[in-house]
Amino acid sequence: MHKVNNKASEYQDRLTKLEELKKLNINPYLAKAKRTHVIKQVLDNFNDLEKNQEVLNIVGRLRGIRVHGNIAFANLQDQSGTIQIVLSKRNTENTKNIKNTKINNNKYKIFTKLIDIGDFIEVQGNCFLTKKCERSVMVKDWKLLTKTLRPLPDKWHGLKDEDKKFRKRYLDILFNPGTREIIEKKAKFWNAVREFHVKHGFLEVETPVLEITTGGADAAPFATHHNALDIDVYLRISAGELWQKRLMVAGFEKTFEIGRIFRNEGMDVEHLQDYTQMEFYWAYADYKDGMDFVEKLYKNIAQQTFNTLKFKIKGFNIDLGKKWECYDYVDTIKKMTEVDILKASLADIEKKLQQFKIKYSKEGFNITRAIDNLWKYCRKNIGGPGFLINMPVIISPLAKSCENNLKLTQRFQPIIAGTEMGNGYSELNDPIDQAERFGTQQALREAGDTEAQMQDSDFVEALEYGMPPVCGFGFSERLFSFLMDKPIRECQTFPLMKPKGL
Repeated sequence: MHKVNNKASEYQDRLTKLEELKKLNINPYLAKAKRTHVIKQVLDNFNDLEKNQEVLNIVGRLRGIRVHGNIAFANLQDQSGTIQIVLSKRNTENTKNIKNTKINNNKYKIFTKLIDIGDFIEVQGNCFLTKKCERSVMVKDWKLLTKTLRPLPDKWHGLKDEDKKFRKRYLDILFNPGTREIIEKKAKFWNAVREFHVKHGFLEVETPVLEITTGGADAAPFATHHNALDIDVYLRISAGELWQKRLMVAGFEKTFEIGRIFRNEGMDVEHLQDYTQMEFYWAYADYKDGMDFVEKLYKNIAQQTFNTLKFKIKGFNIDLGKKWECYDYVDTIKKMTEVDILKASLADIEKKLQQFKIKYSKEGFNITRAIDNLWKYCRKNIGGPGFLINMPVIISPLAKSCENNLKLTQRFQPIIAGTEMGNGYSELNDPIDQAERFGTQQALREAGDTEAQMQDSDFVEALEYGMPPVCGFGFSERLFSFLMDKPIRECQTFPLMKPKGL
């Protein structure tokens, strides 16, 4: 076969082949293919197909071509697997209705002269074993489905070049079985989440992505403009928390949503700006019911997705099957840092942050951010699995206070490998208390804390009509990335990239 020395000349060579195919009245981009078997079916039932000499049609991408005179070998790959196909000048059917050219109407010559690695074809033939006992398909006829113009790389080094790996993710998926496995397992992960909730009587709902005020989390939102209504809006920062609570007011008792959320914040191995999150809301249940449900949910997800409850994550040996512990927020921080956050001043906590050389942003810095930074220092030493409980009201504006200590809340967070893997609580349903907490959060925003929650008077009004006791909980695809023990960006199918040159 004709060989070229560089990518530019090979690209031009393929363009020339494309024109030759058109001259032969061969459509290089067909709209449909005939398929009777996927390749895995052929391999799994090879002996019977060979014995019965069943004529089959398979399709896929050519991943290798070797020509030896009057016989050609090629590897054909579809999503299910790869099989060798064999073409011979004697057995391959001649084409019909093709103009006379130097290649004439011999499909064997067309294949060997004008078809390249990477092209998609349809093959018709019979199963047979080669002299080396390799399971193969002897081609009687073939059809071009898609002519490729860019050659596939001989070797893919995407794993060594993160920018190239993410920018040409389709090649990384094509060449790297591990990347393909991530995508397939992620689908199983979210299917397990959905099936578990439906099995337990939860109704899947959809809530707005564009909001006038954001709610349900402490996070900086993305802002945009709605042209039709001529108003500024935000992309949501939670999977419909305040909307799902409105559904509780409306009489629904179990709802959940799996959807995309957006946070205009930093990017690291655990955080992204747009990602998938699940949230459920459960009427007449409290945070203790939620903890029991979430423990069962996580075990089910792990078993359904990975067929195990034992994981190695960030150096921790995690066994989701063992007894889950409870970690008291105030006591844990006091034990690890000697700071009582319920009594310490902002200056006291800031001094301790500096002592431990904990980096923090000065912008919008307040007692809430100070406590949060101190906790993040502590959590990295907790392997789990377990639940963080008894968080202060000041950092939990939507959670119901504990009955025995009004400074703390009925909030819980699963802790795995030094990180929170979700967030839930007995939802605050006192409209007067909620309005006061929104006011406190608004004051923090006005003082420069862009992550503080916005005042939502419409939601307060909904609470005034009455919301039953509710347990709410949410978690993101960070859980999946941790169970895979990979950076969260690597677990996204197509991570956001800067345009080239920026």
